[in-house]
Amino acid sequence: MSTYEQIMKSLQAGKFAPLYLLCGEESFYIDRVSDYIENNILDETAKAFDLTVVYGRDLPGLDIAQAVGAARGFAMFGGQKVVIVKEAQAVKKWDSLALYLDNPQPSTILVICYKYGTPDKRTVWWKKADKIGAVMVSERLRDYKVEEWIRTYLNDRIKQSGEQLTFDPVVPKLLSDALGSDLNAIVCAIDKLMLGRQPGQNKIDAALIERNIGISKDYNVFELQDALIKGDVVKANRITQYFASSKDHPMQKELGILYNFFANLMIYHYLDDKTERVAAQALGVNPFFVKDYAAAARRYSAGKTFKIIGYFREIDARSKGIDNPSARDDDLWKELIYKILH
Repeated sequence: MSTYEQIMKSLQAGKFAPLYLLCGEESFYIDRVSDYIENNILDETAKAFDLTVVYGRDLPGLDIAQAVGAARGFAMFGGQKVVIVKEAQAVKKWDSLALYLDNPQPSTILVICYKYGTPDKRTVWWKKADKIGAVMVSERLRDYKVEEWIRTYLNDRIKQSGEQLTFDPVVPKLLSDALGSDLNAIVCAIDKLMLGRQPGQNKIDAALIERNIGISKDYNVFELQDALIKGDVVKANRITQYFASSKDHPMQKELGILYNFFANLMIYHYLDDKTERVAAQALGVNPFFVKDYAAAARRYSAGKTFKIIGYFREIDARSKGIDNPSARDDDLWKELIYKILH
């Protein structure tokens, strides 16, 4: 098995495997490797003759044989030949690939893009691919890792741009809450933010996100969290009323984010060392957000925090219909906000 980073490092160094089997639930890295091979291995002249791109669903009989036949051919100009099979999860017949892998064409780079899952690892062709090729299984990013992934990607993207740009610490939170773990959607959103800035604007902030992506800077779960920290009843109820009327803010998702904050607050209460660096490491958050926990700890004692965590569990169960024959989301939000703030 190979990681995305290992494969990209080898490709950029000009070291090519005869086969790249790219599979898994997360399509982002599959597309990245495939696009790099398609766009960077051959020059524009060679692409016209030595680049073949096919889709699994278009192969005759859903058989990989046609793509394998193309892979057996020689490069027109004596260099590399690239054959890419996209959406390979649609393919049903793989026998010809197993035969090809016994003696692959040395000048051909064959790329198999198998999205949203992995092939049967018990098959002959998988075992041969794993032995002679570069096999990558791209797992979907866990929800709790998305925010840090966005932060890292933003930093890398800004560095690559060469511009003097910064971003508000809340930006990764807003994007992860709105877009979940869909990395392609996140990258598309970040591209919009980079391109949607006004002349001279050198900071990516919540206002820019609202203008270019449509995520409200005022009506989001982090503004609700801020209202709870400050004890602002009016603001908290205004935001939750908006949530209840919007399909973009399912109650279970927003409850989960708030629950995690108060669960972390309980940990914060019992830290012996509450300095920014130590607390950030213990809570697994950006140091910028430690001040929020310090402020919340002044409003909510450890005992009250424990009760609030119980309120979240109760409301979450009722929002799923457990012991709740009739209450609507807006009623549940009002009850939760009242219990937290009183």
